Amino acid sequence: MNFKHIKKIVVIHLALLVFTISADAAVKIQQWQTSAGAEVYFVENHDLPIIDLSVNFSAGSARDTTEKSGVAGITRYLMALGAAGMSDEVIANKMADIGAILGGDFDVDRAAFKLRTLSSAREQAQALDVFTKVLQKPDFPEAVLTREKARIISGIQESATRPESISSKAFMSAMYGKHPYSLDESGEVETVAKIQREDLQDFYNKYYSAKGAVIAMIGDLTREQANSIAENISNGMPKSVEIAPIPAVDYPTKPIEQRIAHPASQSHILLGYPGVKRGDPDMFPLYVGNYILGGGGFVSRLTEEVREKRGLVYSVYSYFMPMAELGPFQIGLQTKKDQADAALKLVHETLDKFMKNGVTEKELTAAKANIIGGFPMRIDSNGKILEYLSVIGFYKLPLNYLDEYNKKVASVTTAQIKEAFNRRLKPENFVTVIVGDPNAK
Repeated sequence: MNFKHIKKIVVIHLALLVFTISADAAVKIQQWQTSAGAEVYFVENHDLPIIDLSVNFSAGSARDTTEKSGVAGITRYLMALGAAGMSDEVIANKMADIGAILGGDFDVDRAAFKLRTLSSAREQAQALDVFTKVLQKPDFPEAVLTREKARIISGIQESATRPESISSKAFMSAMYGKHPYSLDESGEVETVAKIQREDLQDFYNKYYSAKGAVIAMIGDLTREQANSIAENISNGMPKSVEIAPIPAVDYPTKPIEQRIAHPASQSHILLGYPGVKRGDPDMFPLYVGNYILGGGGFVSRLTEEVREKRGLVYSVYSYFMPMAELGPFQIGLQTKKDQADAALKLVHETLDKFMKNGVTEKELTAAKANIIGGFPMRIDSNGKILEYLSVIGFYKLPLNYLDEYNKKVASVTTAQIKEAFNRRLKPENFVTVIVGDPNAK
């Protein structure tokens, strides 16, 4: 790579460091649909000569089946490793030549592809050409599939030895049972080993359609240019029927506890319950309340009671993870094996007290100040705003979501927090997983 190309990469990375948005600046989101049915969410910003683009599909691990667990993740990964006759090396070199960055994300709900490039004509054209071919013409080369299956299987086997991975997998499996949210994002050794190229092609044809795509863009583009890019991307995608929604999640009707032996020196404990969906009206009371309970680090009740006062844990936290359907409310902690039961008991006592008595006005005021004060950091770069655009589009949140965020936080009351927690969580039916339990058989 010559100096000119290195300089282009440096320009992009330095630009990311200097671009900020003021706390009061509104994010003006433009939204429309392409002729092929893809949804587009666009923010025009000419402060820097950069374009950030992502395309999201409802093609996460929840689209897998028990028999072919792992197909979704491998499909997403291999799409960027061979397309339109280009090898993974050619794709990487073409991006490096212009200082562009090809990336993406994968989780239970979404499979996403991201592109960051300079907006100058040559760089933009080459980056979009490669990006579009990755989305429209994946090759799924047999040799690459064989290589990556071996790598993925090795990773699954290694994860099966780590207590944090064991606990997370067991927790999701116990909480969601036969629901597709229970499936591991990487798949299983047995299922990955059986995956064939035809499985990837079939999955791509079904779930990577233009009608199911959400295209998010921010940067140095006009509306007309953004529309042209979106049309070029979506017009070459599969023309499949509308994708069925993720099935609804059932609540556990009785407590579930798993104690798993492990030679680690400490116990890894997860406990929780199905929480909320994206766009749920309870989201802000639950989010602000959880900041006080276990999401605010050293200022949270769980940290104060379980770690600071009693010294029973190395760390403790809680969070809600909203998804297309009910994502988990989760409390996690690590402690010495001989303190596991005492720590778990104190966590339950702290949660019970929190739900019974609610939060104080002083706690609420402090939590709001921290959340609202930290919000500008959430939208202080094109990349961060791009992620919000993707979430807003994928989960069909209101276009003024970012503008209303602080107002929603500020409007939360102590009564709303107490009511929402008691209506949404049933601690008596929590799922509990303890990995590294000395009494496990």
